[in-house]
Amino acid sequence: MVTEAQKPEHRVEAVQSVVKDDVTAAKLASDVLRRPEVTARVAADPTARHAVNRAQAERSRQAAEAFRRESPVAPAVRHTERTEEFVDLLGAFHRFVGEASKAVPTMRDRSWSGDEREVLLSNIGRARAVLDWMETAVSTGRVDMDEELARVLRGE
Repeated sequence: MVTEAQKPEHRVEAVQSVVKDDVTAAKLASDVLRRPEVTARVAADPTARHAVNRAQAERSRQAAEAFRRESPVAPAVRHTERTEEFVDLLGAFHRFVGEASKAVPTMRDRSWSGDEREVLLSNIGRARAVLDWMETAVSTGRVDMDEELARVLRGE
């Protein structure tokens, strides 16, 4: 049937009609993708490229979950990740305080237009909301974001 099909699209339809199960389709796709000219064409197709990227991301996520469940070194890795997150958070505070400490003194004798004042006060409110959220997270362990905070952070 495949060899009798004259046009490429008919050959594709013929192959698809023969390959019904996912295991066979995956094996066929894997074998065909080993050909550089085929791989180049597939990579040029945004839909196919996106599907492959999604599959790779999902496979990586599953592997990471399995590692965290099964590896004997997973507790040490989690400890390292928590330490890294703590240091990242401290770094964010340090950068914010450092940059604000440089910027505020430059405001001396500055008059802000109405729009400038509005934008600055809005961003101060956003920063204050994030700081309150962080304080709640540190005090209670709750890191969920309510809809009001989400709107503030989106600038609504």
